[in-house]
Amino acid sequence: MTIHKEGRKILIVLLLLLFSINYLLLEVVEVTAIVFNSILGCSFILFLMVLQFFRNPKITLIVAENFVLAPADGKVVAIEEVEEDEYFNSKRTQISIFMSPVNVHVNRSPVSGIVSYFKYHPGKYLVAWHPKSSMENERTTVVVKIGDNLEILFRQIAGAVARRIKCYIREGDAVVQGSEFGFIKFGSRVDILLPTNSTLCVDLGDKTKGGITKIAEFSR
Repeated sequence: MTIHKEGRKILIVLLLLLFSINYLLLEVVEVTAIVFNSILGCSFILFLMVLQFFRNPKITLIVAENFVLAPADGKVVAIEEVEEDEYFNSKRTQISIFMSPVNVHVNRSPVSGIVSYFKYHPGKYLVAWHPKSSMENERTTVVVKIGDNLEILFRQIAGAVARRIKCYIREGDAVVQGSEFGFIKFGSRVDILLPTNSTLCVDLGDKTKGGITKIAEFSR
C-alpha cells in the first residue's frame, strides 16, 4: 500500500497545520489537558481520514481482451441506455460507478487501446447521483479505440465534494487495460458508455474494484 502522488502535498500541509494548531493550544493558549487531548484525538482522526482517501493499493493486472473492466472502485448506481451526443451521436449503454469517500480514488483504464478522443469540460458541481451530472458537471471525456472499429467512451465526473479531476492521458496515447489513467480527489463518479449489444456482467448495486471487476463483455 502506498500513498498516491496527488495526496502527498495535501497530507504534508495538513500535518503541518494540525501540528501548529496543537502546539499553539498546548504552549500558547494553555488549554486544559482534557481539551487538548480531545483536540489532539480529533486531529489524529482527521489526518487518518484524509490519508485513506489517497491510498494506492497495488493490483495485479489481468488480461481480459474481450471484457471491459471497472475503471474505479465503487458501486454501480446506474445502468441505462442513453443518447450519447458528444462523440458517437448514437445510443449507448451507460454504466455509472459512484466512488464514495471511503473508496480508492485511482481511475484505471477499462480496456487497452489508443486514445482517439480526449476533452476536458468545465462545469457545475451537482451531487454525483444527479441525473444531469454526466453532462453538466466538470468532467473529462476519453474514448479508447480497440482494434479497427470498436471504441469505448468513459468519463470522470466531479461531484459536490470532489472538485479536482486529474487525467494523465491525451489523444494518441496508448493505454493498457487496468493501468492508471487518472484520479478524482475525494471521490465522485465514472461513467462508461458501451455498444448497446454488449453483454453486461454487473447489476445495479454491485460493488466494483478498479482494474479487476469485469463489467461487460463485447464481441469484436
